[in-house]
Amino acid sequence: MTDTDGTAPVTLAALRAMKRQGDKIACLTCYDASFTSVLENAGVEVFIIGDSLGMVIMGHESTASVTMDDMVHHAASVARAGKRAWRIVDLPYRSYETPAQALANAQRLVQEGGAHMVKLEGGTARADIVAHLVQQGIPVCGHVGLLPQTAAQTGGYKVQGRDAAAARAITDDALALQSAGVELLVMECIPATLAHTITAQLAIPTIGIGAGPDCDGQVLVLYDILGIASQKKPRFVKDYLAETGSVAAAVRAYVGEVKVGHYPAAEHVYN
Repeated sequence: MTDTDGTAPVTLAALRAMKRQGDKIACLTCYDASFTSVLENAGVEVFIIGDSLGMVIMGHESTASVTMDDMVHHAASVARAGKRAWRIVDLPYRSYETPAQALANAQRLVQEGGAHMVKLEGGTARADIVAHLVQQGIPVCGHVGLLPQTAAQTGGYKVQGRDAAAARAITDDALALQSAGVELLVMECIPATLAHTITAQLAIPTIGIGAGPDCDGQVLVLYDILGIASQKKPRFVKDYLAETGSVAAAVRAYVGEVKVGHYPAAEHVYN
């Protein structure tokens, strides 16, 4: 089995090896230096410095108000304290409309924010953007299923891919992103059976949030596992702080359950 329990920095090669060997990847969102140390000490292997910070930290109603300056600020805070975890940073809403714009903003996240990888939302329609970033040496993480940046325009925060046509479209998006060069793929709020099928078809690791137990890894919003998010609690959220009594213990419990496959359980899964 791949050993990611030491102090060596997590790499893409290590994450790919974990997929091949069936070792689950533990991922959480992270937005600042103090939590960075807590999460790394608890064994979290991947951080997503997500534009979810707009809602859980800044008080916006959606992620659409988050700016590039916001993302650079929080990413740099995490990078200054980070020693080990692989850092994925979101490109915020409308910051990657063209290949040139995407490249300029991705370079900021890498150079100023310390990102190891950038993440963008969307599938086939974003393949040219992904390919351009990859050709310029920027590692990219894709995001399919529920797309928070545009959820308000597409029917709200609800499960995606439940009918055959929608499931096929999400699968096609995932395959197109892989062909364009993404190295990781986040799948959000899709049926567990669909996530299982996509994960089996892809050579790259998949990270699920509300996507069932068969993804190569799991991610949750940090504030959700601590029970302090102000938004409505989605089905896939589990409050680990309530069970453990301390932040550090809550994160360790989450990592442990991801590793042995106890999270997500049946009550966290969409069918």
